[in-house]
Amino acid sequence: MARYWLMKSEPNAYSWDDLVAEGEGIWDGVRNHRAKNNLAAMEVGDQVFFYHSNIGKEIVGIAEVSEAGLLDPTDPEGKWAAVKVKPKTKLPNPVTLKAVKAEPLLAETELVKLSRLSVAEVQPDEWSTILSMAGI
Repeated sequence: MARYWLMKSEPNAYSWDDLVAEGEGIWDGVRNHRAKNNLAAMEVGDQVFFYHSNIGKEIVGIAEVSEAGLLDPTDPEGKWAAVKVKPKTKLPNPVTLKAVKAEPLLAETELVKLSRLSVAEVQPDEWSTILSMAGI
């Protein structure tokens, strides 16, 4: 059964448009143990919210894990995880962090509770709520 995730990227470093232009991107460079464990738990077909951090602070699109269980190519010691993702769809209405925080059904999301976590798990009910907020 597919799981749901949220990945953060600073849009001035790697944006949704960059992923769309590439067609497939590798999610690497993560140096947080919980985020690493989330990357390691991902499977092909899992769905991912693409979140612009720092600038914008909003969920802008949905990607899909296209390759899982990779070692991070930026880590010469081979202890950090990575995955590849492909863009699926741009959200009709981006969902801002402010809107997420204002929605009581999302109070327990890792995006809210663990705000510095760059790769977070999203529960199925949270996923549905965010999709509804995005107009899907």
